[in-house]
Amino acid sequence: MPQSRPAADGFAEAMVAGLSGQPRAVPCRYLYDSEGLALFERITELDEYYLSRTETALLAAHGGDIAARVGTGCRVVEFGAGSMAKSRLLLAALERPSTYVPIDIAADALTLAARRVSRVFPGLTVTPLAADFLRPLTLPPEVAGGGPVLEFFPGSTIGNLAPIEARDFLRRAARLAAPAGWLLVGVDLAKDPRVIEAAYDDVQGITAAFVRNLLARANRDLSADFDPESFDHIARWNARESRIEIHLVANCRQSASLAGRRFRFRRGDTIHVEDCYKYSVEQFRWLARAAGWQPEAVWIDPARLFSLHLLALPGGA
Repeated sequence: MPQSRPAADGFAEAMVAGLSGQPRAVPCRYLYDSEGLALFERITELDEYYLSRTETALLAAHGGDIAARVGTGCRVVEFGAGSMAKSRLLLAALERPSTYVPIDIAADALTLAARRVSRVFPGLTVTPLAADFLRPLTLPPEVAGGGPVLEFFPGSTIGNLAPIEARDFLRRAARLAAPAGWLLVGVDLAKDPRVIEAAYDDVQGITAAFVRNLLARANRDLSADFDPESFDHIARWNARESRIEIHLVANCRQSASLAGRRFRFRRGDTIHVEDCYKYSVEQFRWLARAAGWQPEAVWIDPARLFSLHLLALPGGA
């Protein structure tokens, strides 16, 4: 049996706690190990997955307007940096950004992506921070002083948080950006449920492989013995809550060992993996105001699939 690798990000604890509860649920951030990130990059290239290409097009079209509003010499802080493809677009549009702090929980992938950004922008101070941005954190000293802080939260990742959690995150982000900072955030819009469901359940099955990778990761990192193929991937639209709900569903009676415990599943038992909330423009602006931000601008694609919001702290507007 392979030796368990240390999981400094709390993965083992989250799996045990999540599988012990009712209903069973594991936070979606644990989908994004190196294998998960590679699968997600494939998802972003799918025809059904409009989110990434639409947000990228908005950044490319409106980068100059964003730069004009936030000014010169920004210190850019990105939450959930991933491959940093979108941040490179933003950094290229900004006028002489001084510092870039990408934050992500996947430390190895973060370091590699940060090196690529450093090569593209040789005059930029790049300081990656391996951390869970959903918890209180302290920014590196390189961010202290200088130009305004521009926080960047792309990918509609804020939709993975329940509205109350999103408000609390926005409040923490406001404290980090104080006294006169900005937040640029991508927000997926409520729309035809058929379009949304297709984006999270593609015909090629890549999204299903991405979600099942949670169990494969437990096998690799925690010496568990799940059979990922014995779980189906289900994505359902909940109109009342305005969210897509993603589960792994056992397709047969089975059991799996993890951290010295045995977890049993009947056919039809679920593991709740992710919620993705969708907003109207006014709903998200209301949420931002509740967290202490002032909505400054919003850009929307012609098909009204996705929105890009620029928020300011009252002292910086």
